[in-house]
Amino acid sequence: MIPYADPSWYQSYHSPYFNLTHAALRAEVREWVESEIEPNVTEWDEAKKVPDTIYKQMGERGYLAGLMGLHQYPTHLTNQRVRSVGPEQWDLFHEMVITDEISRAGSGGLVWNLIGGFGIGCPPLVKFGKKSVVERILPEILNGNKRICLAITEPDAGSDVANLTCEAKLTEDGKHYIVNGEKKWITNGVWCDYFTTAVRTGGPGMNGVSALLIERDNGGVSTRKMDCQGVWASGTTYVTFEDVKVPVENLLSKENQGFKVIMTNFNHERIGIIIQCIRFSRVCYEESIKYAHKRKTFGKKLIDHPVIRLKLAHMARQIEASYNWMENLVYQCQVMNETEAMLKLGGAIAGLKAQATTTFEFCAREASQIFGGLSYSRGGQGAKVERLYRDVRAYAIPGGSEEIMLDLSIRQALRVHKALGMKL
Repeated sequence: MIPYADPSWYQSYHSPYFNLTHAALRAEVREWVESEIEPNVTEWDEAKKVPDTIYKQMGERGYLAGLMGLHQYPTHLTNQRVRSVGPEQWDLFHEMVITDEISRAGSGGLVWNLIGGFGIGCPPLVKFGKKSVVERILPEILNGNKRICLAITEPDAGSDVANLTCEAKLTEDGKHYIVNGEKKWITNGVWCDYFTTAVRTGGPGMNGVSALLIERDNGGVSTRKMDCQGVWASGTTYVTFEDVKVPVENLLSKENQGFKVIMTNFNHERIGIIIQCIRFSRVCYEESIKYAHKRKTFGKKLIDHPVIRLKLAHMARQIEASYNWMENLVYQCQVMNETEAMLKLGGAIAGLKAQATTTFEFCAREASQIFGGLSYSRGGQGAKVERLYRDVRAYAIPGGSEEIMLDLSIRQALRVHKALGMKL
């Protein structure tokens, strides 16, 4: 039981947020990760692919259905169940536990492979899709047989979502959209059957954007795997849509109201990034603590050098501060309705996203300094640290860059508090 290597409620501290069901789920997921996943992560990372059987297990274990940011477990959408938690007991902290425990394997590529595309591509379908489409498509997704991703980013439109150019034109008979355009850096895209896609159906700006579910079987969809600095097993993809014929029934929400769909989805996406970053920071810290108790320099263990303890202390204080802020925001998400959460929490979540990614970057660097040359070579004792160091930028940029997140956090906070009566 290494101090700060796990959340305090794992280590005999009291918490108002967690109960025995969360502890049972944590034990269940940890046992699965330690036996089925962690021994193979380095091999899968080098192969840039996680076996499909592992993703299938995510569905069979009921984890996929619990990772959509829903306040209740969606028993009406799937027959799969989580073994250690009854559906009636499910809350957002259970979702947090699943993501946290999978992240403990120390690989962004693994986490993105298993929940990256799904976690951001499926919620808009569930919340805004037509009932007939949801009922036709979702069961196969939730049992792990089919895959879905989110396709928003384009070669020339990243954080500036309102200026995307991928176009969807309505046919003369009004029954289909014809989609043409390109998407870039799409997580899991190369393996996906469905693409929750931001398209332009109207004029310029946010009021001309719609959300459309594109099926690979519609034809005209081509995908090319991209080579990236980190998250190697994520299946990051360049997607091209050429005259893709999409039924109007696949429209999510209403035409030209897709920007709301996208913005509503960002809170859940960023919370997922935050959970992963804080656990990756813990992994860097935990690996450093273990190594510092083994490695000797100048006649004594690293842990006996004050400069090393200082590094570890700075890592721990940032991890704990970030984690406690995260617990509070997850609780707010749990007790607020979706509209209130979207209005009030967007800025705070954006601020924490920046806090979590800078904490991750700090911890990865300090861990690398502690490990020295071992963190510069792939594999061996420093494998997790080397791999996570490569993954840092994949968290600092996607989901909103740190600069944009920090600016958004203040702008949103001022707007919310002005509405609450602030006078300056």
